Amino acid sequence: METAAAPPRVQALADAGVSLLPAQYVQPPELRPDPITTTHRRAPTAASLSVPVVDLSSPGAGDAVRRACAEWGAFHVVGHGVPPGLLDAMRGAGLAFFRSPMEEKLRFACDQARGAAAEGYGSRMLANDDSVLDWRDYFDHHTLPESRRDPTRWPDFVPGYRDTVVKYSDSMKDLAQKLLRIVSESLNLPPSYIEEAVGEVYQNITVSYYSPCPQPDLALGLQSHSDMGAITLLIQDDVGGLEVLKDGLWIPVPSLPDGILVILADQTEIITNGRYKSAVHRAIVNADRARLSVATFYDPSKSRKICTAPQLVCKEHPQKYRDVIYGDYVSSWYSKGPEGKCNIDALLIEQ
Repeated sequence: METAAAPPRVQALADAGVSLLPAQYVQPPELRPDPITTTHRRAPTAASLSVPVVDLSSPGAGDAVRRACAEWGAFHVVGHGVPPGLLDAMRGAGLAFFRSPMEEKLRFACDQARGAAAEGYGSRMLANDDSVLDWRDYFDHHTLPESRRDPTRWPDFVPGYRDTVVKYSDSMKDLAQKLLRIVSESLNLPPSYIEEAVGEVYQNITVSYYSPCPQPDLALGLQSHSDMGAITLLIQDDVGGLEVLKDGLWIPVPSLPDGILVILADQTEIITNGRYKSAVHRAIVNADRARLSVATFYDPSKSRKICTAPQLVCKEHPQKYRDVIYGDYVSSWYSKGPEGKCNIDALLIEQ
């Protein structure tokens, strides 16, 4: 959310050549990329752990998705049917926007009166004014349902931008639904179970731009969190910086040519009774190269009540989470901040 005391755009700070990280971007010592003392460590460069890759066109895709969901909550997909040219076009459109003059970008700035997660060009997404800021600028598009899709709110100075976002939105919806059907079947649920539990899809597409940072050891591009909705589909450039938490280690997630990263989110963990976990992830930054990513969020409507699938509750697996109205969950996420999995943990039922 942009506020009356909105911070300057991160890209403007980087372009101005600041040599010291402004105080509002300095993470507390325990949350920095390489903290001195923490329960979560960064994996060595040569670590053997890597995010799984699933070929959706292969006969064994269902079993591979089951393992990836149970062990990681995040995995790359290839053989997904999305044209590589569309992935490149979406990345290219985002990069062209952020490389454009500031006065052009500011024409599409977030409307401060619309509250958290307002559509448009922004730098602060949380409602808490005293929170440490991410070293990131973004453009958030409201793309589904079509009743909230208004391309006039998107840049008009990048050729083909609006058409690209619409095509990408529709393609990501189809892929998300395909994946949710595979996830449902992997738990012996009806194929449409999770899709129906989520209900009418609310989709946002967020292009994030992480400028070079003068002191990357003190900052984060995106702090540690799990996504609040059902499933997230992410593409990125080749710079690197995304990390997923696995067994107490931060595992780098490199870009995979023509691949799409699938990240399970909190509502899917609730629906699956914790059989599948939402993935905690973050973005680190570097001093030399800007990084771009495009995240597509597939979420319920705010009025939707999210409940655990009764088929996944038994004596050996009692219900883990209370039912929740998704809008209440969103409000908590934006007011309290993400902080790992604190929001879903607040719904745990004492056993």
